[in-house]
Amino acid sequence: MHKYLVVSDTHGHDKNFYDVLDIEEPLDGIIHCGDFEGSEGKFALAADCPVYFVAGNNDFFSDLNRELEFTIDGHRAFLTHGHHYLVSMDLENIRAEGLSRGAQMVFFGHTHRPVAKEVGGVYLFNPGSLSYPRQEGRRPSYIILNIDGDDISYEIKYL
Repeated sequence: MHKYLVVSDTHGHDKNFYDVLDIEEPLDGIIHCGDFEGSEGKFALAADCPVYFVAGNNDFFSDLNRELEFTIDGHRAFLTHGHHYLVSMDLENIRAEGLSRGAQMVFFGHTHRPVAKEVGGVYLFNPGSLSYPRQEGRRPSYIILNIDGDDISYEIKYL
């Protein structure tokens, strides 16, 4: 089984990211859905595993890709911040985009509200925000994704 940390919207406030690393390590990979605001280099150095990062709408000076397609343990994945797919309105646009790219998993952020569910054959993962949560209770959130062959399990976790 492989364990992945999914985070987003840290916005330059890095303490919670490092706290989560301490709690969840060892990890087989980290997926950050954007809005680092300058911390992406530090995060990559802190990680003792592969990292998958994209720039968000507030990462003005980042040279990271805005979208990334990759394979994780044999599963096709699509990673984007989400703002170009109107994720604040609903999840159909981003689900359809992931499906059109052959992705089994879609990772996005932007809303600062966690989502983890399967819709129409595509897993949709938004870890919420580690710095500025907007869901009820406003607790910083992230997702732990476990992949064991074809078995995909996940949990939204809170600090």
